[in-house]
Amino acid sequence: MRSHKQHTRRHPRDEFQNPLVTRYATPEMVAIWSAPHRYRTWRRIWIALAEAQRELGLPIRAGQIRALRSAADDIDFKAVAAYERKTRHDVMAHILAFGDAAPAARAIIHLGATSMDVVDNADLVLTREALGLLVGRLAAVVEVLAAFCERYADLPALGFTHLQPAQLTTVGKRAALWLQDLLSDLDRLETQRARLKCRGLRGATGTQASFLKLLGSAAKVRRLERVFAAKLGFEACYPLCGQTVSRKLDVEIVQTLVSLAAGAQKICNDIRVLAMLKEIDEPFERGQVGSSAMPYKRNPMRCERATGLARFLLSLGTSPPMTHAAQMLERTLDDSSNKRLVFPEAFLAADALAALLHNIFDGLVVYPATIAARIEAELPFIATEDILMEAVKRGGDRQSLHERIRRHAQAAGRQVKEYGRPNDLIERLQADSAFAGVVWDRVLDARRYVGLAPRQTREFLSRVVRPALRRYAGRIARPAPPRV
Repeated sequence: MRSHKQHTRRHPRDEFQNPLVTRYATPEMVAIWSAPHRYRTWRRIWIALAEAQRELGLPIRAGQIRALRSAADDIDFKAVAAYERKTRHDVMAHILAFGDAAPAARAIIHLGATSMDVVDNADLVLTREALGLLVGRLAAVVEVLAAFCERYADLPALGFTHLQPAQLTTVGKRAALWLQDLLSDLDRLETQRARLKCRGLRGATGTQASFLKLLGSAAKVRRLERVFAAKLGFEACYPLCGQTVSRKLDVEIVQTLVSLAAGAQKICNDIRVLAMLKEIDEPFERGQVGSSAMPYKRNPMRCERATGLARFLLSLGTSPPMTHAAQMLERTLDDSSNKRLVFPEAFLAADALAALLHNIFDGLVVYPATIAARIEAELPFIATEDILMEAVKRGGDRQSLHERIRRHAQAAGRQVKEYGRPNDLIERLQADSAFAGVVWDRVLDARRYVGLAPRQTREFLSRVVRPALRRYAGRIARPAPPRV
């Protein structure tokens, strides 16, 4: 047997590739969490720190600031890797590599700071960017689903409770329930983004002792932090922290993404059921193959993919609360490795879900004839109360008529369930002289049984959805079609 070293040359992508990156998430979200962007953001933190310190009078020269700026994008990742092997410290490795790229400024990089002055602030910047993109993505989903709700607001459909036939609704009203959940998620995402603050410059245990020694007064430390935060686009800093911002913030952010995942899974499961009933299909492209074995299949692969991704994101929701619970005193390092995994993957999965939902809603196919046929099979049972009232108006005895309908309905139900025959309840009632005079076309008009569903849908669109979309005008981020 050949040894590992004797194996043929490895393919450039023989190493594991994260499917969230290679298949599911959009390039824009992948770019936010990429290593180059993350570490350029670290350098942005160091530059903002040096600029703020210079403004507060520390002996930092303009030439040193220029050197940092000119080297901001010049990251030698091989050098970083070599430094990290030696130091066993990722932030220190990047400080040394940044110093190599800007030797004139080497002496003032990271002055007074601790690692989390860089890492936490950079993570907050990345999180703000990711939330902003996700808000735009979900606004695009809301936009396209709102158009679907409007189009089908009046189309009657059989409602289901307990997965059993129930009173009628409309296709648009059912989709408006999905839309309401998504709009709630959109509001929560925007709220989280708006509430984000800067960690600030707090030092090793959050006391700002190092910056107090550098500047000499609390007033100057406060001013330094305000200038620094403003350079990063934040209006304020969190009032307190230990070495890190409280990891409860991570809990809140990831739980917002988890809420989106829960709603997306419910929506896609609904569509999968409706596809099974042949009432609605997700988009199916020309040349798309549903099954390698069964050529006739038209599987709801997008909704299935979405439910799988949603399940993954739901599982990620357990880590941040456990991490927060495990933190001890001013900070323990067991948060770091977990957050490196959870945060990017949670946002990538949420982004993939939003892109899938947009693609699904933008191409949903509705089959009114199949929907009408299902209503026709169940409407005789649903209409029995109206039939009863019509017969009573024509002089019939309510209790006697109720008993007649009950017997006819049970007999018709047996025909359907035991023999697979069509529902013949109406024919049975029409043959019963006690129901003579009932205007059958009127009582069997499905539109009589949808209640206020069309009105509820249109009022929701006009009073809630469209004002919300106006707030997000200019920020809607429609994704490209899925890569696979």
